[in-house]
Amino acid sequence: MRILGIDPGLQVCGYACLETDGEREIIVEAGVFKTTEGLPLAARLNQIADDIETLLDRFSPDIVAVEELYSHYAHPRTAILMGHARGVILQKCARAHVEVKSFAATRIKKSITGNGRASKEQMQRTMQTFLGMSELPKPPDVADAMAVALCCANSMQRTITM
Repeated sequence: MRILGIDPGLQVCGYACLETDGEREIIVEAGVFKTTEGLPLAARLNQIADDIETLLDRFSPDIVAVEELYSHYAHPRTAILMGHARGVILQKCARAHVEVKSFAATRIKKSITGNGRASKEQMQRTMQTFLGMSELPKPPDVADAMAVALCCANSMQRTITM
């Protein structure tokens, strides 16, 4: 099974393509794509749409796992902008007929580290250790995308074995 994990953002989106056979997981590729700072919102959303479409075409995932939107009350504008980016990602997946699974950030962190409030650095170190990487996945958006994909794989495994 091939899972594409996405850590959505308006400026930077992390992605990670993970393959699993139910017993082991392998990261096929992981990275980020960025929008051009200073462009109008609509143009940036179009860049995200193009990048997601490219990833869907290149990896042909069975499932796309996306971090759910959450908001700190102190930063509602950030949540709204991230919601726009997430909406474009979901629309492109729907158009490609790819199943989408959403996971709360706290669930992802707890699934990976055992702590629902793990720091970015802890997530990076955990991904490095779990996947046997020689260096920390950078930027943190890459580790977050890996964690989203791995959380999805873990949830699928639990469903299969029950």
